[in-house]
Amino acid sequence: MKTEVSMERRLFGCPISQKSKSEFFSATELVKAGNKWRRENNLSDFNLSQWLKKQTTKEFIAELDEKYSKSSIIKSRGRNSQTWTHPLLFIDIALAISPTLKIEVYEWLFDQLIKNRNKSGDSYKNMCGALYVRHGHKRTFPNYISKVAKEIKAGCKVENDWQKATEEQLQLRDKIHYDITLLAGVLNNNDEAVRLGFVQNNIEKTNGNIRNTKKMA
Repeated sequence: MKTEVSMERRLFGCPISQKSKSEFFSATELVKAGNKWRRENNLSDFNLSQWLKKQTTKEFIAELDEKYSKSSIIKSRGRNSQTWTHPLLFIDIALAISPTLKIEVYEWLFDQLIKNRNKSGDSYKNMCGALYVRHGHKRTFPNYISKVAKEIKAGCKVENDWQKATEEQLQLRDKIHYDITLLAGVLNNNDEAVRLGFVQNNIEKTNGNIRNTKKMA
């Protein structure tokens, strides 16, 4: 999946963004969440700018830049600008704010959210290709695939956008894409391939309504 998008996590009730391609985290949002926690525990705010000026911090950033041959910290410009950091630098910031935050960040780094987001994005392309080959009227295909995508989204019980989807929802989307791709390759009817792909994943499609009969965490 080549397109860079931001995935949203939540920490202490605050959104934390991570880029799907570079996997960089928003240090700006981390500090906001961390300072919320610090205030609730009668601690003074953490200052990211001052922390970045520390000699030990500069040395660590230099090591990361050299090891990965790219800048480990990126500061965006303009309105609502953010500071994006390499995951390892992100952990260091979290530790400076609170050991509790460091535990949370470690769990994020080892989960499969980004992996599954990219995987399901690639499987979507494969499904589109398989359905396109069988689609009789090529000009109407964009509308057709848009409809299928909305039905898959409903079947996965994603209420807003995929950037806020859970790991389980992303895994289900990937499985649906995969099943429809296989079925489209052997059937001459795309609608039937989609229907059976849904059935195999406990999704019922009745009179235009989509219902997932499987309980999701």
